[in-house]
Amino acid sequence: MNPELLLPLDAILPPGQMITSAEGNGDVQALWLSDAAAAAELWPRLRTEHSSSGLWPLLLDSRDPDDSEFRPWASGELIPGRMSSPKSHYPAELLATWWRDYTGIDQDDDVLTADERLAVTAPFGQTWPGLAPSIEPVIDPDEMAADYARVFAARRPQSRLGLVAAVCGADALAVAGWDGPVNYDNDTAKYAAVVRDWGRRFGARVVAVGSDTLHLSVAAPPTRTEEALFVAAEHFAFCPDIIWQGAHPHTLAAYAERITDLNCWEFWWD
Repeated sequence: MNPELLLPLDAILPPGQMITSAEGNGDVQALWLSDAAAAAELWPRLRTEHSSSGLWPLLLDSRDPDDSEFRPWASGELIPGRMSSPKSHYPAELLATWWRDYTGIDQDDDVLTADERLAVTAPFGQTWPGLAPSIEPVIDPDEMAADYARVFAARRPQSRLGLVAAVCGADALAVAGWDGPVNYDNDTAKYAAVVRDWGRRFGARVVAVGSDTLHLSVAAPPTRTEEALFVAAEHFAFCPDIIWQGAHPHTLAAYAERITDLNCWEFWWD
């Protein structure tokens, strides 16, 4: 990221610094990061400027609220050079492949029986149901994102502001070199491609990112359980830990109920 991109911004930035990736020869600046917690109202202002600045704002959270190094962001534990382009991946193919991987029956599984594992993803079992249909937003996606940014900043007041030179929030994940899902795949561009598609189908926007968490605003969430089941299937393929290790009961059907009419989607990878 070229620091000169910061110059045309109308919004007054707090003190901050360019963060250089710890990978390579120190010549890749992944993002700009504020030195301290960001004001809640700054994210919406910078989001509005994105069309002219090319900088996507992110509320960035650390692994530990008391971590003085503010890892992985301030410490530069970012690997942009390893990421491919989100445009080179097809969301439908990715989700179908992940679904097959995570619904496979492991005969050596000493935690769940085959029937119990199939019950997790009922009513679909091992059959990939395909992409959920698009839903028309009833609220402007950018307004929804601004509202959620305020909520997130209030909930995680230690979050700092990041700026990434990217065409959209989804691409910013790969451009910055974030590797939150690394225990499942070390190419974040694949996840960015899916998030891009959710932006098209559900008015999703990337608002905040933690070391292994992702927080999206959603302007067009499913409003009926039948719709939510298909969305839940995509979420399971994208991030199985939200069901395997999420709230009880650990089933797709229960998760679908939880995301019905919910205007934010939050993911974490173990």
